[in-house]
Amino acid sequence: MKHPLAVLAVALGAAFAGHHAMAADPTPISKAEYKAGEDRIDAEYKANKQKCAGLSGNTKDICKAEAEGIEKVAKAELEYRYKPSVNHAYEIREARADAQYEIAKEKCDDRAGNAKDVCQKEAKAAHVTAIADAKVARTDLETAMLRGDRLAAAEKTATGDKLAAEFSVAKERCDALAGNAKDACIADAKARLGIR
Repeated sequence: MKHPLAVLAVALGAAFAGHHAMAADPTPISKAEYKAGEDRIDAEYKANKQKCAGLSGNTKDICKAEAEGIEKVAKAELEYRYKPSVNHAYEIREARADAQYEIAKEKCDDRAGNAKDVCQKEAKAAHVTAIADAKVARTDLETAMLRGDRLAAAEKTATGDKLAAEFSVAKERCDALAGNAKDACIADAKARLGIR
């Protein structure tokens, strides 16, 4: 039978893996799916904590940190799936970084003296780096979204300008006509260009 800690390590690796780049426009889940997800996360957390009950000492502390890390990351991912946003995408990365830091700190407790001090500093440095990377990723996504909004606005303006220019040419051609023929020509130009 596998050691409970090994099972948790595999689950934690799966929870932390992937999702480095969130989908730009995911389809949100329903309130019912969100509630079911919360219930599943709670049940998995209780089951993972129960696996730690038979352990002792620092092994138990590491196991608990892993169980809590899996729960926090799963909750952040669920929140993102329910209400996709740049901030919720950031919160997933932040939850991963925090969970990995808590686990690393517990693992450092198995050491003593300078080796423990170095281990703790390395864990802190990795956490600071992961949080900094998450902030950069959030800014990149915000910038891309802003750029996309500006591009869409520019395209809308350009389309409007082109349409106005084309209608001006068509109207000028219609000016050569008179009466009903001119009115029909202008109406036809508007219909063709999608002008109301």
